Amino acid sequence: MANIIDGKLVSARLREEIKAEAQALAAAGRAPGLAVILVGEDPASQVYVKNKEKGCDEVGFYSEKYFLAEDTEESELLALIEKLNKDPKIDGILVQSPVPKHIDYKKVVDTIDPSKDVDAFSPVNVGKIMLGEYDLAPCTPAGVMELIASTGTDISGKNCVVIGRSNIVGKPMSMLLLHANGTVTVCHSKTANLKEVTRNADILVAAVGKADFVTADMIKPGAVVIDVGMNRNAEGKLTGDVAFAEVEKVASYITPVPGGVGPMTITMLLKNTLTARKLHT
Repeated sequence: MANIIDGKLVSARLREEIKAEAQALAAAGRAPGLAVILVGEDPASQVYVKNKEKGCDEVGFYSEKYFLAEDTEESELLALIEKLNKDPKIDGILVQSPVPKHIDYKKVVDTIDPSKDVDAFSPVNVGKIMLGEYDLAPCTPAGVMELIASTGTDISGKNCVVIGRSNIVGKPMSMLLLHANGTVTVCHSKTANLKEVTRNADILVAAVGKADFVTADMIKPGAVVIDVGMNRNAEGKLTGDVAFAEVEKVASYITPVPGGVGPMTITMLLKNTLTARKLHT
């Protein structure tokens, strides 16, 4: 049976480290500052924003939040971002997605100062990740790297397989594993003989968005399995991309859903904000 990688535990330890550094920076002059902008009234987004605000309070960050109406003009949102770009109290700017249809999210991301882009979505930060010269990494892939590290697994020289090629998880995940000297294969909906590829993986990261997609016969015995998926099954229960009960019997380490990758995402956002604060000294 696999060891369970407890994301809540790893997240709590990291938050303690972030809090200690934030206190030292506050004592030296200024705590890290995060601004979160929500346009519209998407209920899930409101929960995320609340959790981000709670996270800031927990680690002693300065935070500002902006709730803008659904019909807010794109120009008004961009003007607010420009104002926050110039605000010395703010180290990180996050615009919660999705935004209403009349707003071009790409334009929003492009407007955020790359040194304050704590989601690491801007073309500048994506380019830096490609080059291996980055300060800020996308929160979910960065969280996955922390979870792998918590198992004591050395990525160097290992066969790493990422299922999924999204800009938010799959692509940056493959680059972070590559920078850690993993031998990386990215699989997707057009991959032939997927099972043959995944059975070679010492480390498997599933980010495909399909409930129970990864089954035991796809896993190399003793592999480390990280499940990024967040899906609802037919009963409405939250489930990952990995068929947990059967894969648990084959893997050496596995993340549960919920309680695995999920708790890490906001923690890595806080870590990015702390890093951005150090860039702004």
